[in-house]
Amino acid sequence: MTKLNRLWLLIIALLVAIIATGSIIAWSRYHPGQPIEISLPPPAEMHGEIYVSGAVSNPGIYNLTADDSIADIIQAAGGITSSAEPGHIELHVPEAGAADSPQKIDVNRAEGWLLEALPGIGEVRAQAIIDYRYHNGPFQHITELTKVEGIGITTYKQIKDLITVTY
Repeated sequence: MTKLNRLWLLIIALLVAIIATGSIIAWSRYHPGQPIEISLPPPAEMHGEIYVSGAVSNPGIYNLTADDSIADIIQAAGGITSSAEPGHIELHVPEAGAADSPQKIDVNRAEGWLLEALPGIGEVRAQAIIDYRYHNGPFQHITELTKVEGIGITTYKQIKDLITVTY
């Protein structure tokens, strides 16, 4: 093998290594956005309030009229955030019998004001929940909430049917 062939072989091996390393780095940093979840009541009740969550600027409960479109609802929630996955919107319509059941609060994603709405959880305990998940990662099960300072079995029993966890 001549010196020129060895040089070309070295250059090609170096380029392959650079491309492989760059691909691995790009893949490890890719995190798909959270879908937007919109819960609509059954068609007979297409007025009132709707809960919007996910990758919107201001998740929460919004008034709904028969003339509102999905775009109007998303706009009322402040629009889609930059972390949203383009073209991926989930629409959740509860079943007829499930309309009376309360919306569960995801303790892994809920902001302080939403956690404060839970019975027995005030501003201090809501911040303790947020601090716990910041330092320990997302909750794996709702029972793990009892590890948060200030939340005991009594408080847990009050809120266990109102909360959920997703990762």
